[in-house]
Amino acid sequence: MSSTTSSPGAKIQQAVTDKLPHLPETKEELKAEIKAEAKAAASAGASQLRSFVAGGFGGVCAVLVGHPFDLVKVRLQTAEKGVYTGAIDVVKKSIAKDGLRRGLYAGVSAPLVGVTPMFAVSFWGYDLGKQIVRATSTVAPDGNLSIAQISAAGFFSAIPMTAITAPFERVKVILQVQGQQQLAPGQKPKYSGGMDVVRQLYKEGGVRSVFRGSVATLARDGPGSAAYFAAYEYIKKALTPKDPVTGEASGKLSLGAITVAGAGAGVAMWIPVFPIDTVKSRLQTAEGNVTIGGVVKQLYRAGGYKAFFPGFAPALARAVPANAATFLGVELAHQAMNKAFN
Repeated sequence: MSSTTSSPGAKIQQAVTDKLPHLPETKEELKAEIKAEAKAAASAGASQLRSFVAGGFGGVCAVLVGHPFDLVKVRLQTAEKGVYTGAIDVVKKSIAKDGLRRGLYAGVSAPLVGVTPMFAVSFWGYDLGKQIVRATSTVAPDGNLSIAQISAAGFFSAIPMTAITAPFERVKVILQVQGQQQLAPGQKPKYSGGMDVVRQLYKEGGVRSVFRGSVATLARDGPGSAAYFAAYEYIKKALTPKDPVTGEASGKLSLGAITVAGAGAGVAMWIPVFPIDTVKSRLQTAEGNVTIGGVVKQLYRAGGYKAFFPGFAPALARAVPANAATFLGVELAHQAMNKAFN
């Protein structure tokens, strides 16, 4: 009697066959496969390069819009108790002391130089992370990644970015804190600029001193980037015009909707990681040898849980316009490159 089902041996043989790479049988088939693989590799490389360039442009937009808010946040995080009554007081005292441009853009050179490659690496890392996720996990039939998969790709983007973020943010916060110090008549500030900070830090403690706060930076940017990109993609999808019958996307997202999605992504990034950012700022501006545990204990003794949230309002206030500008810049850069090269 014949069986309608395959034998166990046949099933095993079929499973093994499915796992084996396909071997071309003719020269023409081999050439076609090599050509297809080369085309796929070139396409992936071009996608990563465009993400790199678009991310850099988005980073410049973020700095120009968000730096004054960031300066206020850092000064509230690092000032002794009673120096400022709030964010508005920081703005007033900064402008009164150094004028509008120098007062609100103190330390801007470091992020302008650093943020371009930092955001470029972030968006490149995110694009690469999505490719890795697609290659190592099951993707929906429509090709769209789930929120968990997008979060994983976002977390991955923070790993290469930390190598740039940590030293540049160390320089930035040192210059921002120096700007709030009262100098005696004729006294010069300790640092004359970003490169002078790097030189003195290296002289005092070598590369380790320049990269102080790297672990705290990754601890902030890993989950922060996961929330950042997941929130952006979720909001963007929700705002994309859909066909009322099929429910499928039926039109392009407007620039206004992209701006809203970017603003929401910035808020989503800061909410879960702000206490870590406070620890990082303290760690990177402290004198002498300090540890993350020591900074956490000192903050808690000084003001309990509230001590981990100084400057929270300015951070969220900055997150909205800065990240709206970031994603708007990224999308406009992608559109320009698509028009130029496609």
